[in-house]
Amino acid sequence: MELRLDIPDNINIQDLFGNYDSNVKKVEKITETEMTVRDGSLLIKGKDAELAMRIIGRLIEALNVEPGLDSQRLNYIIDMEANGRQFDAEKTSRDIICYTHMGKPLRPKTQAQKQYVDNIRNTDMVFGIGPAGTGKTYLACAMAISAYKNREIERIILTRPAVEAGERLGFLPGDMQEKVDPYLRPLYDALYDVLGMDAAAKLREKGVIEVVPLAYMRGRTLDNAFIILDEAQNTTREQMKMFLTRMGFNSKVVVTGDITQIDLPSGTVSGLKEARKVLTGVEGIEFSYFTEVDVVRHELVKRIIKAYESYDKTHKAKSSSQKTGNQVR
Repeated sequence: MELRLDIPDNINIQDLFGNYDSNVKKVEKITETEMTVRDGSLLIKGKDAELAMRIIGRLIEALNVEPGLDSQRLNYIIDMEANGRQFDAEKTSRDIICYTHMGKPLRPKTQAQKQYVDNIRNTDMVFGIGPAGTGKTYLACAMAISAYKNREIERIILTRPAVEAGERLGFLPGDMQEKVDPYLRPLYDALYDVLGMDAAAKLREKGVIEVVPLAYMRGRTLDNAFIILDEAQNTTREQMKMFLTRMGFNSKVVVTGDITQIDLPSGTVSGLKEARKVLTGVEGIEFSYFTEVDVVRHELVKRIIKAYESYDKTHKAKSSSQKTGNQVR
């Protein structure tokens, strides 16, 4: 099959093709096609020319919205089209949440991220569930900072459970805040990236931003606040209920977690897993789900997640087969 795609005059061929044609070569490899440029048009020949044409078309749409194609955006568009889903660059990439302290626009990079951001805007309580690297915590922090700058809330509260906060924590040097800081470091990283270290430190000194372990939340009622619970898969059912009932008037709550990375002692029920069962369908609460397609870290992270998922499925299938065999005997 041979197809022809006209390249718009406003599209920079270098941006579309990538350094040393790396973008086109990747699409060629996946679709088993060959591409050549002739008279301002792209000729596509090969096994899955239609898929290749759709991918190149989406890349052109993405370049019309935002110049430059990093490897993450390229891989995401390829994955979406290969799985029969369309990437809406116009809807996703034009949504600027805020600007970082370096002046860089911060926007959703995937459609799942866009849905997550929309849910946070339109709903008072949102759960973001998915693997590492999908931007759950980072986007929640960005939305919190945006809400504060727009004077929608008066303070930002970030919390996460310190899973090993028992005896081991006691042996760490310093006061309680210094002991728990290592557990809260990912939250600081998100704040520093968006606000800058100095601005974030000033807001913490003023009490506008609190970064606290989950245990410190008991007994509080939080009005006019944007509250984020990170690593929620490591809460117990009691901790989760305690946290969710801290919500006060004119507040937003975002809960993030990865139910495949639970570090609780064996036999302990994850508060996040139970909350998903109990609260799905409750009015005023939304659940946003991410998959490995939405990973915005190094490409290897996505491959690692896929490899573990494949291994777990095979392992479970073997275990089930062995149990069945033992029962037959």
